[in-house]
Amino acid sequence: MSPSMLKWFRLTKPGVVLLLQITAISAVVVHDLMTEVRPSFAHTLEASLITLVGGYLTAGGSNAINMWYDRDIDPKMKRTSKRPVPAGDIDANHALLFGVTISLLGVLWFNYTAGEVAAFWSAFSILFYVFVYTIWLKRRTVQNIVIGGFAGSTPPLIGWFVAKGPSDLDLGSLSGFLSSISDTGSLIPFYMLGVIFIWTPPHFWALALYKSEEYKQVGVPMLPGEKGAARTLIEMKLYGVLLLLISLWGPYLFHSGEFSTEYLTLTAGSAVISLWYIRTVFLIPIDEAKDANGRLPTAARSFWVSQLFLGLVFIMALAAASSFSGVILGLLLSFAIIIRSESRYRATGVPFS
Repeated sequence: MSPSMLKWFRLTKPGVVLLLQITAISAVVVHDLMTEVRPSFAHTLEASLITLVGGYLTAGGSNAINMWYDRDIDPKMKRTSKRPVPAGDIDANHALLFGVTISLLGVLWFNYTAGEVAAFWSAFSILFYVFVYTIWLKRRTVQNIVIGGFAGSTPPLIGWFVAKGPSDLDLGSLSGFLSSISDTGSLIPFYMLGVIFIWTPPHFWALALYKSEEYKQVGVPMLPGEKGAARTLIEMKLYGVLLLLISLWGPYLFHSGEFSTEYLTLTAGSAVISLWYIRTVFLIPIDEAKDANGRLPTAARSFWVSQLFLGLVFIMALAAASSFSGVILGLLLSFAIIIRSESRYRATGVPFS
């Protein structure tokens, strides 16, 4: 990729966007695995590609618009100062035009390839992220990331509707409209959405614990900077407990509450994976000192583990939708990742390992 193309690619925040699209594609695969008459592999591949292209355009466009709006504060923060707009690589107005253009293309792509409902949820995500989070809440409330996190939770829902097949919006009545945008035929995509929504605050606050001074200096009220570490850790722990509960709800949905060996194995494995992450939240001390890199070591560790945890949740969702042998393989892979991460962390002391 040429340097000129790379700067536009960076404008979309590719790392964040690709993580979201992994959750969306997971929903596609889970849908097809759980359908009574399984679609062909070609259908799953096509739905996954549709989801990836449309999801990248809409989420990437939202991020570009976010960079345009935050052009006054991004240069003042170390974490964001090297982004294309504050670094001077791309003009702010050009970033706005680019973001709006690819966002609209993404919505049109979904409307053409996957139907009106998928297009609606993609448009909703853009509007919610840009207007509700970026413009309205981000600089006004310490709960910005909680409410704004809803926009980042919708990819599994979009992926599910893509896999389900084209469906139209019912604009005849409010009840009909609400039914048309929520008629998934299963609660599993809402479980996936719920996991991401509840995961977002403790994930982001672990980073904000040692970045709160930067946010405060630019007028962005983050919970650690406004309410202190003690209050932040209490809320992070509460979200951790909620994550454990919703993680246990997942196996129930996949197996309709039947107390089979597969259900009990999946439940036990999900609990272990959740507790592994939640433990890192409870281990963060209130008065932890920063290390030589300006990080709070245990908070940085929790931030890293949270990302692994989200990936493991969706690995287990794919495993649960396949078969009992799939569940066993999913657990073995998850435990191998956990053991490797813990071993490297204990050997090196580096949080991000």
